Amino acid sequence: MGCECSKLSACCSGSEYGEAAPEAQDVENEEKPGVDNVPVFCEYSIETLRTATSGFAMENIVSEHGEKAPNVVYKGKLENQFRIAVKRFNRSAWPDTRQFLEEARAVGQLRNRRLANLLGCCCEGDERLLVAEYMPNDTLAKHLFHWEAQPMKWAMRLRVALHIAEALEYCTSKERALYHDLNAYRIVFDDDVNPRLSCFGLMKNSRDGRSYSTNLAFTPPEYLRTGRVTPESVMYSFGTLLLDLLSGKHIPPSHALDLIRDRNIQTLTDSCLEGQFSSDEGTELVRLASRCLQYEPRERPNPRSLVTALVTLQKDTEVPSHVLMGIPHGAAALPLSPLGDACLRMDLTAIHEILEKLGYKDDEGAATELSFQMWTGQMQETLNSKKKGDVAFRHKDFRASIECYTQPLHVEVYPIS
Repeated sequence: MGCECSKLSACCSGSEYGEAAPEAQDVENEEKPGVDNVPVFCEYSIETLRTATSGFAMENIVSEHGEKAPNVVYKGKLENQFRIAVKRFNRSAWPDTRQFLEEARAVGQLRNRRLANLLGCCCEGDERLLVAEYMPNDTLAKHLFHWEAQPMKWAMRLRVALHIAEALEYCTSKERALYHDLNAYRIVFDDDVNPRLSCFGLMKNSRDGRSYSTNLAFTPPEYLRTGRVTPESVMYSFGTLLLDLLSGKHIPPSHALDLIRDRNIQTLTDSCLEGQFSSDEGTELVRLASRCLQYEPRERPNPRSLVTALVTLQKDTEVPSHVLMGIPHGAAALPLSPLGDACLRMDLTAIHEILEKLGYKDDEGAATELSFQMWTGQMQETLNSKKKGDVAFRHKDFRASIECYTQPLHVEVYPIS
């Protein structure tokens, strides 16, 4: 898979990281993609990303990564049909171009099946954008807090905890132990409905944001004292995530710890999980959460020990995630033609461009032969309306063209003698 990169930027982080020259690397990307066919990191042009997101259209804004204005995430598709998520910062973010590129390149070296991997970035003028794998099956927050069809099963909640712990262990092994604002919005689900950790939280904080949300009840206590993120701070956030999975709600750690101290675990547990796990399993998850939420950072576990503990809790390991979640496999990833995709998004400009490329012609000048009986006033009116719609469509007056095309048809059927 080739990189659709800026001509002014070195592709795939360049030779300073001990890799091939840009010219050779384009070939390498085609022949040797990364983990699970994920291409290696490269720098994209703003025009490529603008095209991929239909001009950063409002209808392409997604909440998969929990981002809020002014930093917005868009879904998009490259010319080779590879789907991407594009995070676009506002103009005041990342004023230091070198820092942005260095951070993006460092995160872009990571490749793991537990991450929504960073594919590239864009740094042109005032633009600062990150490009990641697109995850089509929403966030943990959606499935855990705002579910519609069914609540998340206990086995799936344990799987989420393990996969995210494995993602953090991998990042730690690659010396990227700091993750900013770990929460249910940072966990996204891929085509197979397996949970993955968004790579966006691995970027060091920029000028326009905080490392944690403004809700102080969920912020690690040492961050409130020093304003600095440490690996132990990430473990504290993982503890709040375990509470989310256990309760199905976003409960402040202090309140949860009070319930745990009073041995009131039943109140802390999601009622939708009744009968799905033993008291020993629930107690062990509560114990792990309590360890992560210790006030003193040095008393919290590390990712490796969390993985070891969570592996022993796993249930229904042979059951695919999409079955546990009740989501048809591939339902979110059915391929659409460009015209079908444009129609789904109701993007009239894209529809217009596609039809023009296909050589759309109106009926003007066509030698259409109709029987005498069909030349009624109603039919003539319909034909005239259609011609007006064609003219409006050519001039991109979509409102007028829709009105002309959708006029009711009252055509009588005449028997053939």
